[in-house]
Amino acid sequence: MKYRQLGDSDLQVSEISLGSWLTYSGGVEREKAEQCVRRAFEVGINFLDTANVYGRGASETFLGEVLQNRPRDSYVLATKLYFPMTETDSGLSRVQIHKQLNDSLKRLRTDYVDLYQCHRYDENTPLEETMIALTEVVQEGKARYIGFSEWNAEQIKAAVEMTGIEKFVSSQPQYSMLWREPEAEVFPVCAANGIGQIVWSPLGQGVLTGKYKADAPVPKDSRAANDEMNAFIDRLLTEPILNAVEKLKPIAESESLSMAQLALAWVLRDQRVSSAIIGASRPEQVTDNAAASGVTLSEETLQAIDSILKPIISETA
Repeated sequence: MKYRQLGDSDLQVSEISLGSWLTYSGGVEREKAEQCVRRAFEVGINFLDTANVYGRGASETFLGEVLQNRPRDSYVLATKLYFPMTETDSGLSRVQIHKQLNDSLKRLRTDYVDLYQCHRYDENTPLEETMIALTEVVQEGKARYIGFSEWNAEQIKAAVEMTGIEKFVSSQPQYSMLWREPEAEVFPVCAANGIGQIVWSPLGQGVLTGKYKADAPVPKDSRAANDEMNAFIDRLLTEPILNAVEKLKPIAESESLSMAQLALAWVLRDQRVSSAIIGASRPEQVTDNAAASGVTLSEETLQAIDSILKPIISETA
């Protein structure tokens, strides 16, 4: 496993990180989930990403239980807030930032998180209030660093131009061969301000593994067939996209890579990406995905990928 620095922080994070959005909040049985976390550490993954809203606290509670006997300095732990936890608890107000972080720390059974992230931008709270509150939790030692997920370039610029507050070190956008939107504005403004990328859905909800066929029903053991884990995948299960993905298989084979490894190596080709978040339901997936770390794709391979996918990329928007 290779490691990269996360923005201007002193955090060294594994190129592949383990997420828990759809998997460890109820989508995967407990024993399998525990096996995945154990395997992650075995293959060198040190970065774990979660959020308070995943299973309304279930994911954080799970991680708190399975991590309690590991040395706290042996892993990097990130969580988020923004989405509703109750009818009255949501957003990025000062009250919510303090309340939700305290609740997350209790579920995670730790005194601090390495990274506390705004899960989305809050249009209903002044940005200054949010940034001051985030600065406070860093000063209190409850969060080492702060970040955000799915903020646009103008929102990012507004935050980094503020003075006297804690600076963001991470951005968590959706990014994959099929979804390249952050490259245009988000990546450049972040790179100019010491903000690293932790990308989610680098496998396109599993579509880039090649498991889905345009002329066949979805596999019974796949994410698309699991009501707990098939959020947002329908937009990627179109015939043009699936046929294009099928054409990537010879490229992966020529590089002696699995389809998942090809997709992960593709996002990691960009040094602005600090880590790619995977979601695994079986330990074997963790092992396979982790092997993408350190893979360098040739310019010829990158061009071949682009020639296949560029005609259909707009369909994923």
